[in-house]
Amino acid sequence: MHLPHEPSHLPLEVHDPSQPEEKTRVPLKIEDWLTVIVMALLALITFSNVLVRYFTNESFAWTEEFSVFLMIVLALVAGSASVARNRQIRIEFFADSGSPARQRALARFGALMVCVLFTLLAVLSVRTVYDDFQYGETSPGIGVPQWWYTVWLPVLSLAIALRALGLFIRRGKQP
Repeated sequence: MHLPHEPSHLPLEVHDPSQPEEKTRVPLKIEDWLTVIVMALLALITFSNVLVRYFTNESFAWTEEFSVFLMIVLALVAGSASVARNRQIRIEFFADSGSPARQRALARFGALMVCVLFTLLAVLSVRTVYDDFQYGETSPGIGVPQWWYTVWLPVLSLAIALRALGLFIRRGKQP
């Protein structure tokens, strides 16, 4: 039973949880497992630092730097999963209104723009990695090579761009 103010159907781009997930060429389990691993590492690092600080009044110097890096990785991996599942932030008034053809066209346009943005970010961030490597930049907290952290930005940006391209292609094949 639907209330008068509730739509009788879900818009084209909203995933119905009772339906199976859309098939992708590269399994979405990759992002799911990376999310679990990164969250587990964050919890383990934070918990061990709390225990060490509680029992010894000292703390591990590397935990903050590594935790910030893992948070950035987590945001990019989650971004990749949300793009692949078409669950990124959007203005529903525009994205979910109109005919199914209009909704599909807007979804394709959004996916294409995400692809362009993250491809550009991947290409430009390669320069940052190269500079970090060439000039021997080290991290401020523990002094490891900075490129160990920055190398993941172009890799994960490219992953997001490819997920957006896949979404663009899948939306083009919809009837």
